[in-house]
Amino acid sequence: MRRTVVIGMSLGMLAALVISGCQPKKPVEQGFVRLKHDKAKRIVREIDLHEQGVSSWDDLRPALERSLEYASSRPGLELAVDRYGLQVPWQEIERSLKRLINLLPQLKYDPGLLAEYFRWYSLKRSPLFTGYYEPQIEASLEYSPEYRHPIYGKPQDLKVADLGEFHPRFDGTRLVYRIEDGQIEPYFDREAIDQGGALLERAPIIAWAKDPVDIFFLQIQGSGRLVLPDGRVQHIGYASKNGRQYVSLGRVMHELGYIDKGQMSMQSIRRYLQNNPELLPEILFTNPSYVFFRLLDGGPYGAMNRELTPMVSLAVDRQYLALGSPMVFSVDLPGKTSEDTLPLTGFGLAQDVGGAIKEHHLDLFCGTGPRAKYTAGHLKKRGEVYLLLPNEKTPPDIYRAEDEHTTEGS
Repeated sequence: MRRTVVIGMSLGMLAALVISGCQPKKPVEQGFVRLKHDKAKRIVREIDLHEQGVSSWDDLRPALERSLEYASSRPGLELAVDRYGLQVPWQEIERSLKRLINLLPQLKYDPGLLAEYFRWYSLKRSPLFTGYYEPQIEASLEYSPEYRHPIYGKPQDLKVADLGEFHPRFDGTRLVYRIEDGQIEPYFDREAIDQGGALLERAPIIAWAKDPVDIFFLQIQGSGRLVLPDGRVQHIGYASKNGRQYVSLGRVMHELGYIDKGQMSMQSIRRYLQNNPELLPEILFTNPSYVFFRLLDGGPYGAMNRELTPMVSLAVDRQYLALGSPMVFSVDLPGKTSEDTLPLTGFGLAQDVGGAIKEHHLDLFCGTGPRAKYTAGHLKKRGEVYLLLPNEKTPPDIYRAEDEHTTEGS
């Protein structure tokens, strides 16, 4: 009976579409699509490492080795990717990275080897590319009237539970909470922290900033450099977050009528906030998410707890692209004006994650300095990404170590 009703409804809907002259929309193609060899060869010819600030293929070795170190630490037979029918164990990510490292001396003469010795999988629908960078902000390790806005370390009472350990349906879901009067409570939001003083005696203050807007953008980027009063630079990195949902400030400011959508950028948001300080609480508190930091000896570091490489490292949703994965990507970068674009086809590595980076969304680490800040603030384009996995061919001088798997579970 139920099936008859459903069919009847479907026929009725189809008849209505025909009568109205409308055509059903073709569903957007999603999944991993394997590229043909000839198309991969055409894309390889467009790779321009110099546009990424990389002098040669050999210069990618440290970044590749950092990814390999991470992939090798994972259980070899455990699935690193399990989406759209594509199942990739960690040992295959490891093999891909080893193969790339061993091919580096030859790639500078013949980049076409990427098409010859790898399977290419395009992620469809085309992912959205945004950018992030390592900001530099004026700060002090000591409080003073000039430096009076606290940058907090991880609170002592912040707790995190992996709900996947309780039931498989919650795999990949984390609960961030605190215990108050014996009860589990959500952790404090931005308003409670910045206006209500909720973290007094709960969290260490690791530094003091001049400008609260700087702290907000530092939290969005996840890491940065503190320029101290004596000129020294102190690296600072992500320690934890309060588990609240991230709300886009740009979207809120557009909805409130403060900035036109066509003029929206990181720079325009900062400029508006600095010119209208009386609106800071109203605007900033719409984003309840809050990030805590730690002082670092170097950096910046990504989700693998290893250094990132400008214009190569990408933040990804690890449910779709495993950390450490090698890839080729194509996207139009912002030019010198809002109308200009600079097409880039480059080599990338999945080495970071982000609270707002979900599904088909990649965040390119643009480095530090004015150019990186501009690129990160204006990049919002659809592009293409191609996951590289080893094929059945073996390069003649490949090390036998490529096929040796000593990771747990192999």
